[in-house]
Amino acid sequence: MIEIPLYQVDAFTDKTFSGNPAAVCPLETWLSDALMQSIAFENNLSETVFFVQNGDHFDIRWFTPSIEVDLCGHATLAASHVIFNHLHHASDTIHFKGQSGDLFIRKTPEGIVMDFPLWPYEPTTPDQALNAALGKAPLQLFKGPDYMALFETESDVAALVPDFSKLAKLTHMRGIICTAPASKPDRDFVSRWFGPQSGILEDPVTGSAHCLLTPFWAENLGKTKFKARQISERGGDLLCELKGDRVEITGQAVLYMKGTIYL
Repeated sequence: MIEIPLYQVDAFTDKTFSGNPAAVCPLETWLSDALMQSIAFENNLSETVFFVQNGDHFDIRWFTPSIEVDLCGHATLAASHVIFNHLHHASDTIHFKGQSGDLFIRKTPEGIVMDFPLWPYEPTTPDQALNAALGKAPLQLFKGPDYMALFETESDVAALVPDFSKLAKLTHMRGIICTAPASKPDRDFVSRWFGPQSGILEDPVTGSAHCLLTPFWAENLGKTKFKARQISERGGDLLCELKGDRVEITGQAVLYMKGTIYL
């Protein structure tokens, strides 16, 4: 029988029952792809993250209930929280290597800082199928690793009630970010993320999306540091900073549950 530690961590929050829950599975050696996908399906969270220590760094992989993805911010934050606080890691820094490249993590008094690659984007033509799925046409549409729809107000984003069956048919998108300027003075912009194509209807907090949101809002607001809020039902807070071709995303995380998987 194989026994695998399992941690469930709420990421981008300082209290349980908010932020984005991720399952974290530290491994000594890699399992098969099919088995990791089955574990992610069984966990039924937006992401399950697996990592293996490899010398001075950790190799890392992320799975939704239905597919493997190249990068996941909240699950990386959750994995970092587990390594820092529950695996007796001797350093205040972590080096992950994944399909999206090198990820550099450090622990600070403000939270866990994740150094991620910037995601480029470009304007694209309106997508009538997307507009129909969202129920409202955005002001502009942009294409990057995700598509991003810009709306006029925070209330526009909050009011979206997508038709997920229509969104799921848009297989040319990993997912769709919907964003707008924040209505409250204590934050800069808000967002939501929908991805039924990736096995996630609405992600509570999507760290990777801020690899695109940060350079976009830097260009449009003329600054490099931001307080961001993902306005899903659970909600989550992120501090974002543009640093050249990298994005630093800072968040907090809390352990909700610890257990063991028996296979």
